[in-house]
Amino acid sequence: MHNDTERCVRAVQSKDARFDGVFFTAVRTTRIYCRPSCPVVPPKPENMEFHPSAASCQRSGFRACKRCRPDTSPGSPEWHVRADAVARAMRLIQDGVVDREGVPGLARRLGWSTRQIERQLLAELGAGPLALARAQRAQTARVLIETTPLPFGEIAFAAGFSSIRTFNDTVREVFALTPGELRARAARTRPETAGTPGVISLRLPFRAPLEPSNLFGHLAATAVPGVEEWRDGAYRRTLSLPYGHGIVALAPRVDHIACRLSLADPRDLTHAISRCRRLLDLDADPVAVDDRLRTDPLLAPLVDAAPGRRVPGTVDPAEFAVRAVLGQQVSTAAARTHAARLVTAYGTPVDDPEGGLTHLFPAPGALAELDPENLALPRSRRTTLLTLVRALADGTLTLGPADDREEARARLLALPGFGPWTTEVIAMRALGDPDAFLPGDLGVRRAAEGLGLPGTPAALTARAADWRPWRAYAVQYLWATDAHPINHLPSEES
Repeated sequence: MHNDTERCVRAVQSKDARFDGVFFTAVRTTRIYCRPSCPVVPPKPENMEFHPSAASCQRSGFRACKRCRPDTSPGSPEWHVRADAVARAMRLIQDGVVDREGVPGLARRLGWSTRQIERQLLAELGAGPLALARAQRAQTARVLIETTPLPFGEIAFAAGFSSIRTFNDTVREVFALTPGELRARAARTRPETAGTPGVISLRLPFRAPLEPSNLFGHLAATAVPGVEEWRDGAYRRTLSLPYGHGIVALAPRVDHIACRLSLADPRDLTHAISRCRRLLDLDADPVAVDDRLRTDPLLAPLVDAAPGRRVPGTVDPAEFAVRAVLGQQVSTAAARTHAARLVTAYGTPVDDPEGGLTHLFPAPGALAELDPENLALPRSRRTTLLTLVRALADGTLTLGPADDREEARARLLALPGFGPWTTEVIAMRALGDPDAFLPGDLGVRRAAEGLGLPGTPAALTARAADWRPWRAYAVQYLWATDAHPINHLPSEES
């Protein structure tokens, strides 16, 4: 996109927010870079240059606009859709892998050499992995500066900087403000972010429109007691993070998702935000999705009635895989009951002063040693669950942002008790595949028949070829024709 100068100029001149995060506009005369929707008067076209990432702008010596804050743009939907190694690398960088494991760790996860990673990312994004991670560290630091009372020394190391001097230099270079000036500016413009002790409050941006009913409805209706709850208009849950645990509350707003994070270790901020964005599918491009689905005249009325549906994701792919097995051929309520028993028996207890959360969902290692006789499941389902958790615990099976989606599908299908439905629902929600499809799902088939679409899996799959690469979103629109609680935003009293 950033190489198409004429198209980029049109997007900037029309202040088209759909392109925020897709490319960035750098102004040669002011040495400032902006998002396409920046509210200031657009610069002359001859003074603009376009970059594929904020890191590329910073690498070229531009600083972030104080008005539109381009460093807080939604993530590019390209990394959400693509399944190649560059996209997987970007998802890992967004997850904070470079900060925790360095570029060699990133290379190891991808099966590349560090030189290959440098070359590929530089070619596509105008910046290597270190520059991309540095841009993310700067944004993490900004969030902590503006929303917490933490001393700057603690913020520097929590954001991933190796020294306070590097932290100070980076903040001044990227934002043209010192850390103290950033904090003072935030206190003047958004005094409510001065900070509740131990809580980080921030806004998670997204591309409009966003239809919250099925997104939050699904999370609330399937919530595992002790791990998740709907309280005071927000979805709350516990998080198991690299440096400790956390609790997050997420609430839909008109132009953002309100996010409140309580972290045992502030170094987990980047990872927690990344997980929340994947959970709520916030980096999707709803206009591109809906435009494609509207080409089918039978789907178009569903899209027009509630545009911007997202695919609910997960904060932990391994957790979701376990829950998918527990949910095989049983009701939502029964699946929650089975999961709650595992949580009580094997989950790590946590303290939640603000609500009713009690545990972290048990890790595969903890579940690998469970006694199958204690599971109130059919014998075949016990075998399926134990095989899955042992494969996850010993690393035979990995599910995450770095994993090849087709290879993960093949490994899942090789496990006993895994058929197309379980495999595809994991691909959809745990691996984030926007084209995952469930033609054999009962709810999908009922909705399809009600709309006049083919009712058999084979015929529906053939018809759905025109919906690619967004079939997972078509599933959300089809499911939403049912009155099930997963399709409705919970009431304030829930």
